[in-house]
Amino acid sequence: MRKTPLLLVPIALLGACTWGINLDDAAKNVRTVWSGDVAASCQDLGKVTVSVMSRMGPVNRNDIKVRDELEVMARNEAAKMQADTIKPLAEPVDGSQAWGVYRCGANRVAPSRPTAAPAGQNANPGNAETFPVKN
Repeated sequence: MRKTPLLLVPIALLGACTWGINLDDAAKNVRTVWSGDVAASCQDLGKVTVSVMSRMGPVNRNDIKVRDELEVMARNEAAKMQADTIKPLAEPVDGSQAWGVYRCGANRVAPSRPTAAPAGQNANPGNAETFPVKN
């Protein structure tokens, strides 16, 4: 009987990992560009570094979920800077990732897909795209 509440605590904590990380309305207009020379046709507004929890105690969180949350947070921050485009500047490390922030306006760069899957993951097959899941 006493073990049941103890088993529910870790499940509740893991389920709470994504609470509060939602795409803001203004950030819906911010595009993510995965490759290409954004700086050549867009105004560079700077860089943002965003972070999420990548581990819950000794357990690593799902890498795709962490990456999705980092992108959502970067888009939210870019919207605050009146930007319309972001591009990852490096791979995530321990739940932290740097993003370039740009205003492209009429020179808007089309969003692209990553050219290669991160180590240990399969590339998106065909024309599949991924989007952050709304709570």
